Amino acid sequence: MDNYATNPGPDDDSVLYDQDEHVSSAVWEGQERGILNCNERTSKLGQWLLTQRQIELVEKAGFGHLRRIPAIHIDIPLISALVERWRKETNTFHMTVGEMTVSLEDVAYLLGLSIDGLPVTGVTYTSCEEICHKYLGRSPGSTQTNGGKVKLSWLKTMFSSCPEDASAKHIEYHTRAYLLYLVGSTIFSIGTSSRVPVMYLQLFENFDEAGKYAWGAAALSFLYRALGNATFASQKKISGCLTLLQCWSYYHLNVDRPIDEGFPLVRRWKRDVPFYRKALDSLSPPNVVWCPYKDSVIPENIKNQLILGRSKTMMICFDYAERHLPDRCLRQFGMPQIMPEQVQRWERKRRDGDSGVNLSEKMESELSEWANRHSHIVGKADGKGLDEDEYMKWYLRITRRFVGRQSPHQNITDLPSDIPESSR
Repeated sequence: MDNYATNPGPDDDSVLYDQDEHVSSAVWEGQERGILNCNERTSKLGQWLLTQRQIELVEKAGFGHLRRIPAIHIDIPLISALVERWRKETNTFHMTVGEMTVSLEDVAYLLGLSIDGLPVTGVTYTSCEEICHKYLGRSPGSTQTNGGKVKLSWLKTMFSSCPEDASAKHIEYHTRAYLLYLVGSTIFSIGTSSRVPVMYLQLFENFDEAGKYAWGAAALSFLYRALGNATFASQKKISGCLTLLQCWSYYHLNVDRPIDEGFPLVRRWKRDVPFYRKALDSLSPPNVVWCPYKDSVIPENIKNQLILGRSKTMMICFDYAERHLPDRCLRQFGMPQIMPEQVQRWERKRRDGDSGVNLSEKMESELSEWANRHSHIVGKADGKGLDEDEYMKWYLRITRRFVGRQSPHQNITDLPSDIPESSR
């Protein structure tokens, strides 16, 4: 049997140094964890009845496009299989054809959020009463909160219908409640939890100022952290904007083709984690769309920010700071892939339990990287000068080639066609 079928890699663990803790190791040993628990709550966003003035404030705050995203059915087996390919060491998917990622460019196109602007950070809170009273005009009861998080259902019950004759102050209260519900249901969704941290409210105090934040970068930082956490075999849930992740897959990957599972033929359409795992393990270049947005028409303000899709920088969402590494996925920007630079290890910080902590004072180096984001745009001249064949030889040594064990009938000709013959 070919070596690739018995040794999934990596042969060189200098890049994927946390392989032993990764879910793919457990799967290889026959320890299936099944589907992840995930639950976006976009289905109830349509129950909010916004007035024209509220819509204007939402657009000022930078969420005019996000407000219009549809509620889609989350394909949990697909999400679970994608997580098996995610690597927190590089913040990329390690596919058979090379590394891919959800980039800032993807966020701009798919969600219409700003990927440039002020970092999304501020003061932490471990209780809800004071901040809710300040920004919403009322405080939730103790049964509606848990530490610094409030129930989404309380927000909807109290604020989903703003009276037509409401004062300007009360319109702002209702709109802030909607924005908190919106981000808590989408970009900052907390797995199976039905709550949202109230700390985001401080950034909605002034709607014009809210529109100056890089909400798209924060959403991607949050999703990267969620994907990384979900790669541990012991994890059973995933957070973040799964609508973004799923639609990214729809645009970039063709992994939904029927496969031969015998008779009766309806079995060809079974969609579970092993199905998607097998599809990703055998992913070939014809089933990858590196640049799916070339003919898309987008608003000018979003178009002007797309250069940051190639920014090698640190993205920030309060205490979540995650590296954006487009140099590892150059083909997604229409450039040939060459060997990327080694990823510098960094400490993934977490909030402590103290209330009133200003996180900007604890993340000076991360904030400095974001401040210099325009100075670190990757291009064709970056990297170490290898051509794509040389890149694939290197990549196949440092990656996890398979997640599931291969059939004894699979042979070398089943591997993606762009794998150099000398690397097989």
